[in-house]
Amino acid sequence: MAKHSNSFTCTACGQTHGKWIGKCEGCGAWNTLIEEAPLSSGPKALGSKGRSIHLTDLATQAEAPPRASSGIDELDRVLGGGLVPASAILVGGDPGIGKSTLLLQAAASFANHGVKCLYISGEEAAAQVQMRAQRLGLTQSPVALGAETNLRDILTTLDAERPGLAIIDSIQTMWLDTVDSAPGSVSQVRAACHELVTFAKRRGVAIILVGHVTKDGQIAGPRVVEHMVDTVLYFEGERGHQFRILRAVKNRFGPADEIGVFEMTGAGLSQVLNPSALFLSERGQASPGSAVFAGIEGTRPVLTEIQALVAPSPLGTPRRTVVGLDSGRLSTIIAVLEARCGIPFAGLDVFLNVAGGMRVTEPAADLAVAAAILSAREDVAIPPETVLFGEISLSGALRPVGQTENRLKEAAKLGFSQAIAPKGSKLGQVEGMQVREMPDLTAFVGEMFGAG
Repeated sequence: MAKHSNSFTCTACGQTHGKWIGKCEGCGAWNTLIEEAPLSSGPKALGSKGRSIHLTDLATQAEAPPRASSGIDELDRVLGGGLVPASAILVGGDPGIGKSTLLLQAAASFANHGVKCLYISGEEAAAQVQMRAQRLGLTQSPVALGAETNLRDILTTLDAERPGLAIIDSIQTMWLDTVDSAPGSVSQVRAACHELVTFAKRRGVAIILVGHVTKDGQIAGPRVVEHMVDTVLYFEGERGHQFRILRAVKNRFGPADEIGVFEMTGAGLSQVLNPSALFLSERGQASPGSAVFAGIEGTRPVLTEIQALVAPSPLGTPRRTVVGLDSGRLSTIIAVLEARCGIPFAGLDVFLNVAGGMRVTEPAADLAVAAAILSAREDVAIPPETVLFGEISLSGALRPVGQTENRLKEAAKLGFSQAIAPKGSKLGQVEGMQVREMPDLTAFVGEMFGAG
């Protein structure tokens, strides 16, 4: 019989190695490998065959899963229309961003709408959660509260109570006595998540797990946890800013990349039904370095303001500081402007910011970023009634983007009357909107700033 040797698992990326090495071959992290005991023997050791599984065809029609509404429209939107029974949801976010506040409000709202809710806190005592509930005005909501980290006791309680929704805050604090490692380790997190997800599917209980994040913004622990659950949500936002974004990056029961917008107030998180108006609310008169981007987040059009500042640099290597956008994308756009349009940025610091604490990942923001940078450099304001969108290629051409009509409708609803888009975009008839199509970046620079 073959001898089973221990394996070594990276706590940063979850990759398994046959022997201990200082540097993980998967992610390059140092001193992150821990030893794990092998799994039990497989089916061959059982001496018997498995049972035959039931097979169906692709044409089988299954009914849509029932959903329970929370009464919080922004949360229901991100979940795909409401909470699906027996689903497992993972929520991650920076420390202090408001994850526990959001989920306590969600539990109270679900409970007020007839869903039996159980809130298990592994990080705080019950008295601390009760104080938060009192501050949020939720003390009258029928939510059952518990403080425990022993997963065996938690599963026994869930089996006895049979709630419709159970919130576990957080998965990194759970401890399973069958795993010989400390809470928060790769083995404990993976085993605890597996037990909770299996229980959710077997008993029809919806589970929401809170996950810690690393300094890179990824959920801590093995990536297999994100594969186990049905939905992965990230709660984002700048800690010093009042806006918070709940973003779905995976959803088996609805669209991914959907967002819900919340505002942090003294009474907790309040939902924002029109985020475009909120992100543009502080925008005053037209000023150099400001451009409005008509973007799409999931199925929702969202208008955000791109702000830029270009100033002479006292340093040998000019600074490129970005907030809310990929810094590599900014460097690429600057390189295209220099190479294809002949506009130099040598000796100039470039600062870029997405107003409102929003994070933009869509390539369609390229044209708005270029417009903001050029507006700041030339000290020429873009007309305040103008929105922009379009992807910039390395050749300087402007590429069309999707859902153009939805972008234009949202802009028209907020009072914008002009849009600049790539040539060849599928433009619908939007009342009150005049669209100027640009074939490439050189034509855009020449028409808007009289250069190129």
